[in-house]
Amino acid sequence: MSRQQEDEVLLVARRRSVFAMCLVAATAALFGGGMLAVSREHSPLPGIARFALTTALPKWHTTEPVNEIVYGSRGFDTFGETFLLLAAVVSITTLTRARERRREQAGEARAGSREQQEVDPASGSSPQEAEARQAEAEETEDDPNVADTPDARALGGQQPERAESMTVVVRVAARVVAVPLTVAAVYLCAWGYSPGGGFPAGAALAGVLLLLYAAFGMPRMRRVLSPELLEPLELLGALAIIAVEVLGLVLRGSVSANWLPLGPPQTIRSGGVLQAFSVSELLEVSTGILLAVVGLLKMRHDWSPDEEQAGQAGEEQAGERQASTDAKSSPGR
Repeated sequence: MSRQQEDEVLLVARRRSVFAMCLVAATAALFGGGMLAVSREHSPLPGIARFALTTALPKWHTTEPVNEIVYGSRGFDTFGETFLLLAAVVSITTLTRARERRREQAGEARAGSREQQEVDPASGSSPQEAEARQAEAEETEDDPNVADTPDARALGGQQPERAESMTVVVRVAARVVAVPLTVAAVYLCAWGYSPGGGFPAGAALAGVLLLLYAAFGMPRMRRVLSPELLEPLELLGALAIIAVEVLGLVLRGSVSANWLPLGPPQTIRSGGVLQAFSVSELLEVSTGILLAVVGLLKMRHDWSPDEEQAGQAGEEQAGERQASTDAKSSPGR
């Protein structure tokens, strides 16, 4: 790299640093102004808070105004936030999907392999690449020679840890805490008169399954965390949310309006559509988080060299070919 190119790179780096500092300062000023404008304990209630307090119990039969705001008066906002998560899940699934197996009809696989060798002659020949692909295969595929748990391996060994599950202490602890955490997630979703809802309940339930995955490994959790199971459940949750919102518009003339019979206060049926929305969101959020996390965990790496490495490899191979040609053409050979 020439001196002029180095100066240009440094100039771009300085500009990026200045831009980043200005952005951070503007964000800090924005949050600082927001904190100063927050109402104090003796300030009058905002209009939305006063509206929730005066309508939660008589109109929705719920004693928790926060849930009434999230799933009732501002239900359309919650609808949009939930589908932002769905959009993020779709994006992650698209970016992390594995290569599709295609049938070869006209020799396109061989042609593609030949073209790859012409563009990148060093592809597949590097020992580092072969080692990386072998390690990736060991992580993502079942190996009968790998111990299921560290308890099955001899103590004092120098080999790297390749067990699918964790130690007996972690496995027992995961089994113990999974039950109360699952009950807490269901409670947050079911009882509308306590702070909670489908979003935190879905996050808690997804955390339970990820905890079990960390303790027992993917082979033990493959049936639960498989896309074949999670994707239909997520779609079902999304369709249920749409149905709850649209039926309010059709039957009552407003999105998120209650169209179900109300139960007595402080019961599961109090709130009408609040619980239906919450259960649907539990299903959509929990499966969406699991799909995103599992997609990232199973993402395969592209170990092909970048442009700079490929250029260096091409120059080295060109030098070797030139040296071989000179050696063959020399009169002493």
